[in-house]
Amino acid sequence: MRRVEGRTAVVTGGAKGMGAATVRLLAAEGANVVAADVDITSTQSLADELGPRVQAATLDVRSPESWAEVIEHTERRFGTVDILVNNAGIADPAPLDEWDVTRLQRMLDVNLIGVFNGIQAVSPSMRAAGHGSIVNIGSVGGFQGVPRMSGYVTAKWGVRGLTKTVALELGPYGIRVNAVHPGQIRTPMTAGVVFDTSGIALGRVGEPEDIAQAVLYLASDESRFVTGADLTVDGGQLAGPADYDGLPD
Repeated sequence: MRRVEGRTAVVTGGAKGMGAATVRLLAAEGANVVAADVDITSTQSLADELGPRVQAATLDVRSPESWAEVIEHTERRFGTVDILVNNAGIADPAPLDEWDVTRLQRMLDVNLIGVFNGIQAVSPSMRAAGHGSIVNIGSVGGFQGVPRMSGYVTAKWGVRGLTKTVALELGPYGIRVNAVHPGQIRTPMTAGVVFDTSGIALGRVGEPEDIAQAVLYLASDESRFVTGADLTVDGGQLAGPADYDGLPD
């Protein structure tokens, strides 16, 4: 039996990159999947490729009304939502003095409030069912400062706190809430980034499939006693300097 056979998942930011890789893997492991994204053209192409168990939906994660429409569509098509993957996100690098409240609010609206909206939208269905798995995509930027990324880092630290708090609130209903924190991953969003692997223990950049595998673990019963957890998928970036030899000077 496949690892999420017969379950229903909603994956935000499902058109490309880590979201698309997650849609593919969950579908391959037996789930019905709604891939939700503002880019409906790319999302529909993915759904057409993968077949009838994958549906495309337009979603603006900033809007509770948009969320309500997607959850209603999912329940009408497949039934109870068992898995929510809050993957949608944006990056906007700039020095501190180029940030203003409007720019910061946009970053928070997508990367943090969008996650909050998703959890609120899906929790009634999961509570009624008595089970569910919510996986929030954070970042190694939720553990450390990153120059020129003050808005992004602020949002990702918030995702960590939100994950742990909601895990406590929803745990009694059988709903698990965890976070996956990618390091340097090769995606369309990072296409212009010059990667530095000198601080990565495994010496390479990650691929979207590396994140999808972590999401699958947290979505499946293999993690049935895991909630409120931070799973870093960063090749050892946060573990310390890759060239540390452990020997005294």
